[in-house]
Amino acid sequence: MKFACIVFPGSNCDIDMYHAIKDELGEEVEYVWHDATNLDEFDGILLPGGFSYGDYLRSGAIARFSNVMTAIKEAAEAGKPILGVCNGFQILLEAGLLPGAMRRNEKLKFKCEQVELRVENNSTMFTSGYELEQVITIPIAHGEGNYYCDEQTLTRLIDNNQIVFKYYGTNPNGSLADIAGIVNEQGNVLGMMPHPERAVDELLGSADGLKLFQSIVKQWRLSANVVTS
Repeated sequence: MKFACIVFPGSNCDIDMYHAIKDELGEEVEYVWHDATNLDEFDGILLPGGFSYGDYLRSGAIARFSNVMTAIKEAAEAGKPILGVCNGFQILLEAGLLPGAMRRNEKLKFKCEQVELRVENNSTMFTSGYELEQVITIPIAHGEGNYYCDEQTLTRLIDNNQIVFKYYGTNPNGSLADIAGIVNEQGNVLGMMPHPERAVDELLGSADGLKLFQSIVKQWRLSANVVTS
């Protein structure tokens, strides 16, 4: 499987994402600059964390106008897996690929710590490797991770089983309904604030994030009828 790791001016988690895919997952990955207009050669798209365009206006508000976003929307419509982490999640929200918005953390402080998440939906292409309601440990590092949406949108997210991860035990940022990650209705676009790419080896404090990437590859191979030895 071949991944595109999108790099915006101000991205700073692209190297972490690249390492997770190439060295821990053992799959192909390439850095793709934000001015790219075609992603047809890639099977999956990764939007890493950071501070795209310095987070001016709002986090992700300028990145949504980058040339590559048109290609990302086309990939989403084609059913390719798209993962946006932290700033990548914010960009997906600003681009309308996921519903809702991101606000400043409840106490207006940057949070960088390990958190526990509960798997709310393990039937997605991103979470099939987990057990339903499994509690996993994944780090966060953000100042604007307070997810919000209106009541009608929240009801739709619940009814469609689009809430994939919730903060477990302690909500670090005030996110509505403890939401840490959601998918689109089609189920192929995931946005999450915690960083699974920073939890792919026990040396990092947790390897719980690796199953997310393994799930993507497994489901892609099943859908593409790829035979492995």
